[in-house]
Amino acid sequence: MIEARIRKRFRQGRESAGFTLDVEFEAGPGVTVLFGASGAGKTLTLDCIAGFVKPDEGRILLDDVILFDAVSGVNLPPRERRCGYVFQNYALFPHMTLRENLTFAAGGWPRAERRRKVNEVLERFRLADIAGRMPHELSGGQKQRGSIARALVGGGASHSGGTRILLLDEPAQGLDAPLREEFYAVLRQVKAEFGTPALLVTHSLEECCALADYMHVVSAGRLARSGTPREVIEEPGSADVARLLGLYNLISGEVRALDPGRNRSRLKLGEFEVEARYLPGRLIGDRVTVYVRPAELRASPKDGRPGVNQAALVLRQVVDLAEGVRLEFESGIAVEMTRADYALSAAAREWLVEFPASSLRVL
Repeated sequence: MIEARIRKRFRQGRESAGFTLDVEFEAGPGVTVLFGASGAGKTLTLDCIAGFVKPDEGRILLDDVILFDAVSGVNLPPRERRCGYVFQNYALFPHMTLRENLTFAAGGWPRAERRRKVNEVLERFRLADIAGRMPHELSGGQKQRGSIARALVGGGASHSGGTRILLLDEPAQGLDAPLREEFYAVLRQVKAEFGTPALLVTHSLEECCALADYMHVVSAGRLARSGTPREVIEEPGSADVARLLGLYNLISGEVRALDPGRNRSRLKLGEFEVEARYLPGRLIGDRVTVYVRPAELRASPKDGRPGVNQAALVLRQVVDLAEGVRLEFESGIAVEMTRADYALSAAAREWLVEFPASSLRVL
C-alpha cells in the first residue's frame, strides 16, 4: 500500500510557465492508474515516489515505511525505497546483456540467491533463451518484458524482500497493437503471480480500462476524479474530466422545465429542446452541460419535421472507425453508426438526430 501526499511547485520563469503538483491518494493491491493529458503531473508524481524528485511538502509511505516526510526531514534515496521503475524508453543498460541487467538489479541478494532469482524471472517472462543478448538486439516487446523483470528482481534481501511497488511510466507508448496486448498480458501475470502492486501512468483510456482496478484522473497537477474505470466513465463529475476521457458529446444547455412527478426535465440545447430525466438539485434557468456518447444517439436522413427529442442537423464530415463510421455535424455533435447503416443513406446532407432521454446526463 502506498499513501502519498505530494506538493511540488515550479515557479514561473522568464520562458517557462509555473506549475504546481498537489495530489493526495492511496494505491493498494492490483493496478492503480494515473490517467491524464501530457503535462498534467503524472510522471512527476512517480518521480517523487521513486525519490528522483524531492517534494516541497507532504509525506509518502510505502507499507507503513516513511519514504519522505517534509516535516521530519526524512527523504530516503531511491536505492532504499524498494520501488521498481519501468521507464518509457525501458532504460536497459546498453553495455550489459539482458541477464547482466537483471543481475545488476538483484545486487542486494546473496550470490546464490541472486542467480536463482534472475533465472526464475527470466523463465517467467519467456526471456531465458535471449538472456545473452544486448539491449539493441532485443525487440520492443522483449525490452519491455526485460525492463519489468529487472524492476521486479530488484530490492534484494538487504531491503527485506525486494520490490514493494512497480512504477510504470507509459510503458506501452509507441508499441503496435500486438505488443500492447502482450504488455497487458505481462502486467496481468505480474498481478497474478507476484502480487506486486503497480502504479501505472497512461493517457490511453483503452489501456486504463484494460488494466486498472482503480484510477485517478490527473488534471493540471491535481486529482480531478477517482474511482474504478467504470465509475469514472459513467460519472465523470465535471466537463474537464469528460473532455479528458474523450468519449462524449458535450453540449451547453439551459434547464427550461422540471417535472419530478413524471421524472422528466426539459432542456434547451442551442436551437432545439429535448426531454431528459428529472434533475434533482437543479432550478429552472440553470446552465448545464449535457454529455452523451456518440453511439447512444440515433441519426437518419431528414424526411420531415423533427419529432420529439430530434434535431435537424447538417452533416459536415464522415470519419471511418474500426467498427463503423462517425458522422460529425455542424453543431459539433457526433453520432456513431455501423458502416452498413450509413451506406443506405450516404448521399444525405441533412439528418435528423435523436437524443434519447435516458442517455442524456448532466454535469
